[in-house]
Amino acid sequence: MEENHVNNFALRYEKGLLNYCGQECNKIPPALQKMYGAKVKCLDLSYNSIETLKGLEQFVGLEELILDNNQLGDGVIFPNLPCLRTLSLNNNQITDLELLVNKIQKHFPILTYLSLLSNKACPNQLSDVDKDDSDYQRYRYFVIYKLPNLHFLDSRRVSTTERSEASKRGEFMRVRRPLEATSEQPKAVTTPNKEQLRPLPIDFNALGKHKGAYGKCMYKYTGKHSEGNRFIMNSDL
Repeated sequence: MEENHVNNFALRYEKGLLNYCGQECNKIPPALQKMYGAKVKCLDLSYNSIETLKGLEQFVGLEELILDNNQLGDGVIFPNLPCLRTLSLNNNQITDLELLVNKIQKHFPILTYLSLLSNKACPNQLSDVDKDDSDYQRYRYFVIYKLPNLHFLDSRRVSTTERSEASKRGEFMRVRRPLEATSEQPKAVTTPNKEQLRPLPIDFNALGKHKGAYGKCMYKYTGKHSEGNRFIMNSDL
């Protein structure tokens, strides 16, 4: 596959940023690994049907990985990516929080930005209407305890108070996995959450001066799932 044969809406590469969104692929295309793996710093594979990250190990210098709105579950295998700082997994099928953070701890040692919104592992009302703010705060304490290098979790900066509380009691804040349906407990019929969640806002060069925009990754892509400029505005940030 040559680059000039690829639909411009399907793929965009510019200055270390590789966009391959909305193509309904269930794995990372081998051609992307071969053509771009060695030079990509930011990889956006949002709005696909990705179930496996086989081949991701070819992106050896990756600093930012966006996997929103895919089909990744608890069995996902991560390669070692020692440079990865940002991981966005919004709206996937992750239910086991402790398993996930253990993998992140092992394979992404300097991760500072993580977003898990709209996964069962993230207990807020985007994933479960029965959860409340206290459930979500417990989750934050646990994740911050396990991943002490985090600066942002989901859409909020990690505060000094949260970090202090997490160090004291985060170990005891494990979030239980959702109960499996049994024959005595009929499985509830649910509608998949299709929230169009976007990655974390970051600016590696201006911590403390955050304005809700991608720092090194301010770019625009077009196509059937285009959302224009990658900006978010959030009064909590």
